[in-house]
Amino acid sequence: MFKYYLIAILVIILDQLTKWRIVETMDVGEEITIWDPYLSLYSHRNGGAAWGMLQGQMWLFAIITIVVIIGIIYYFHKEGKGKPLFQASLMMLLGGAIGNFIDRVLQGEVVDFVSVLIPVINYNFPIFNIADAALTLGVITLIIYILFFEGKEQKKVK
Repeated sequence: MFKYYLIAILVIILDQLTKWRIVETMDVGEEITIWDPYLSLYSHRNGGAAWGMLQGQMWLFAIITIVVIIGIIYYFHKEGKGKPLFQASLMMLLGGAIGNFIDRVLQGEVVDFVSVLIPVINYNFPIFNIADAALTLGVITLIIYILFFEGKEQKKVK
């Protein structure tokens, strides 16, 4: 089971290193275009939750994050054995949650830096970071597991 914790550790390390690099090399509001106009690095700070909701509610985020981390670890050990996709999804969620939690505790805000324009609908997606991407990928992987694998595992047991 420990090998799955490496996923969370890798997410945390990549997240914190990229955020550190952005903070050290870019001013807030500075943008570096990678693929004009679709992808850029944009130094941004978020004192709230997803899409900037609940700005300045640090105590709420701390409580929620701690509860979420405990829940993830609990389910990982209680329900995860023999379910690699489920375990991997939980560890992506754990790494993402801890990555943004570190920012909130140490800086009072989250460092975001990936700016994406979705050309088909001309939509500027909210600026995000590695932890956010891991959270999203973890949720998608968990949904795939629930829809396509969980029921089959339960049928095999019966």
